[in-house]
Amino acid sequence: MRATRMGPPIVMRMPRFLLEGLTVLAQKGQEKAGADGEPTFSELAPTLHHDVQAETATAGDPFAYRSVRAEVLLLGGGKSPAYLRTALDALQRVLPRARRVEMAGLGHSATANTARRGRPERVAPEIRAFLT
Repeated sequence: MRATRMGPPIVMRMPRFLLEGLTVLAQKGQEKAGADGEPTFSELAPTLHHDVQAETATAGDPFAYRSVRAEVLLLGGGKSPAYLRTALDALQRVLPRARRVEMAGLGHSATANTARRGRPERVAPEIRAFLT
């Protein structure tokens, strides 16, 4: 989050050793509570560099995405952190073919499975409708 400048202010001020420690604790907790079929943080971690590369390449500037002509679904939760909602607001203004859906009562973890307090039964229909 620090590299992409997208984290909440408290995270941006934390020393690296503390962020690393909290990340390890979260990873261990997620792997213990993991559900069948759900990828663990350890399995997903190797792909995170792609997210960071995309964000740092644009230096957090949503106008860098102005040339994207594909239809884009911006899916957010009403309980998501403010910095994520702000990012979606900026992208919605810039992307010419964006469709924004804000799901009331859901947070950033809405796409997780129900064992992780996700609500995939509410998210899936939105994604399915967008893809059809």
